[in-house]
Order: sequence, then C-alpha cells, then structure tokens
Amino acid sequence: MAKKRLPPIEVGYQAFAQGSEEEFGAVRQVRPQDLVVYIEDAGDTMIPLSAVTEVIEGKVIVDTEKLDEGVRRAIANAHRDEDFP
Repeated sequence: MAKKRLPPIEVGYQAFAQGSEEEFGAVRQVRPQDLVVYIEDAGDTMIPLSAVTEVIEGKVIVDTEKLDEGVRRAIANAHRDEDFP
C-alpha cells in the first residue's frame, strides 16, 4: 500500500490529536522522518511522520494511537495547569 503524501509542514504549525479541538503543541522542527513538537510541560518531543494523518490550514493532525505511551501522556497533560486558578 502506498504511503499517503502529506502537504508540506512548516515550523509554527499547531499540532492536534485526531478528534480534538484543542492543540497540544507547536511544530519546532521538520525532519525527514519526524517532527519536533514543543508540548507544554514536556518540552521538545519527537512525533514520527507516520503518526500524522492530515495537514490542514496550519494544523498538523496526529493519530495518538501510533505514539508511545510517554508521548500520549505528555499530550494528555499539555493543558492540565490551565484548568486550575
């Protein structure tokens, strides 16, 4: 099966978990096999391009099921401090 070709990804694009309306980070670097995404409270994190499902209007959509548990946990915790006064 041929790999789906994604539109170009640029530094500064926002990263979203598939099905979520809230971003979990921002693209800091684009590399041949992965993206470096800054995730709040986790820092720079590598996201494999194989986990990216879509690129739409400055948004990178990521299938979190294709990520290891540590990255999924970082994404889940990205905005945890914003819910508290």
